[in-house]
Amino acid sequence: MTKIPLSVLELATVTEGGNHQTAISNTVEIAKHTESLGYKRFWMAEHHNMEYIASSATSVLIGHVAGKTKTIRVGSGGIMLPNHSTLVIAEQFGTLETIYPNRIDLGLGRAPGSDQLTSMALRRNQETAQDFPMDIRQLQKYFSSKNQTAQVRAFPGEGLDIPLWILGSSTDSAYLAAEIGLPYAFASHFAPAQFRAAIKIYRNNFKPSAVLAQPYVMACVNVLAAETDEEANVLLSSLVRLFVGILTNNRKPLSPSGSFPESYNIPEVKNAVNNMLSCTFHGSKETLRNTLSAFIVETDIDELMVASHIFDLDAKLKSFSILNDALKVDFESN
Repeated sequence: MTKIPLSVLELATVTEGGNHQTAISNTVEIAKHTESLGYKRFWMAEHHNMEYIASSATSVLIGHVAGKTKTIRVGSGGIMLPNHSTLVIAEQFGTLETIYPNRIDLGLGRAPGSDQLTSMALRRNQETAQDFPMDIRQLQKYFSSKNQTAQVRAFPGEGLDIPLWILGSSTDSAYLAAEIGLPYAFASHFAPAQFRAAIKIYRNNFKPSAVLAQPYVMACVNVLAAETDEEANVLLSSLVRLFVGILTNNRKPLSPSGSFPESYNIPEVKNAVNNMLSCTFHGSKETLRNTLSAFIVETDIDELMVASHIFDLDAKLKSFSILNDALKVDFESN
């Protein structure tokens, strides 16, 4: 019988009537609140050319949040490594780990976190995504204390114990995470279709490494918790609007909860949104205890990370509290 750790993915989303400054301020408040509840990690994601997301300079925001908190681990979910020089990332996260010892995580993704034109502006060389496995090994080398004789070294960074994670939204990264023996975090909050296939591949092919003896799976899901199922269903409308905006290329700030958008009734849109919502859990404490416990037991995940797209900050903080109460139980894997 084990208790599963709870963690947070926060995208620093701009809400209707707000701006980037309020999004970042709210992110800090969410980090403080979830830290007080005992959540394990607080991750932020790299996105570019997205007007209503304030986490593009992810390393900078990680440092800001870590400086406003005391114990929660702060990291990236993730850094899109092909966008960057591995040396620069080693130096940035080495600096973060030096300032905030034993609190920094480095989650790594292969995708650009942007559209094609923005990807070109970031990367210059579009072939860099093919170098993702090699770049991860180079990053490990920069952090290794055995890199002392190399001509290029990372300071701060060398010799520091900064956990690396492989992020995935398809089965591709599952093979890589298994091959190099790193923990695996799956983005089932927006791309749930291949989640179960990916974690099966990861577990079946896992090779123990110096940092990890057994496979370790973290699933990121959407959670919207409220006092009643009816209230939670109303909260869901903001997330549905967000997904509809992504699918129809009509992105807007996160809107207040209320009615579902008209375009959600278009069969093709509804089907696509519902597929994206297949790892979304909403409801009261009792409902979430039942649905999430079943999900955790069925998938045998080691850690649960939650994204909560809720417009009202107080309702969002309350959602994290209700979720925490709902999962103050033990789960036994089959």
